[in-house]
Amino acid sequence: MIKKKAFEVKKGDSIKIGGEEMIVEETEISDIGKQGAKKVRIVAKKKNGEKAILIRPEDYPLDIS
Repeated sequence: MIKKKAFEVKKGDSIKIGGEEMIVEETEISDIGKQGAKKVRIVAKKKNGEKAILIRPEDYPLDIS
């Protein structure tokens, strides 16, 4: 597994969150907020078709498979 920061994740990447594989469908990066870091909104689809929305700081490490 490769580690990427949240802002490096692209559409079509396969990520692993909580032991579940998900395919990234879309990403969006917000402006700097009160905590001083940009946030990344990731929309991913689980294998069963269920969508998950993750909001993480831009430097949050994700497992890419």
